[in-house]
Amino acid sequence: MRLNEITYTNAQPVDGYGPGFFRIGGQVYNGTIVTGPTGTSAWGGYSEVDALLALSDHIDVLFIGTGKDLIHIPADLRDALEGAGLGVEIMNSPAACRTYNVLLSEGRRVALALIPV
Repeated sequence: MRLNEITYTNAQPVDGYGPGFFRIGGQVYNGTIVTGPTGTSAWGGYSEVDALLALSDHIDVLFIGTGKDLIHIPADLRDALEGAGLGVEIMNSPAACRTYNVLLSEGRRVALALIPV
């Protein structure tokens, strides 16, 4: 088996997560977060659309992790994101983290908004 070193762009991978936290690029963040090519920061949840819209010039796809279970996001949030030209993929947070890491390692323009498990 051949192993290749993964080089990430200016975005950091998700190293781990647990009840109430995420570890991004070796640093622990508590609560809801958004991470991508512009860095990692706290996120106010579904009502804070501006933080997600600010990513529209930097990414093509936004993954939204809805916590332990897959749930629908508010229709007005989806409409605002898609109206800004962003692809939006909704999944539970563990699946969103895995998918984000794979696409990030491929050099894709992605970001991740997460609600803790």
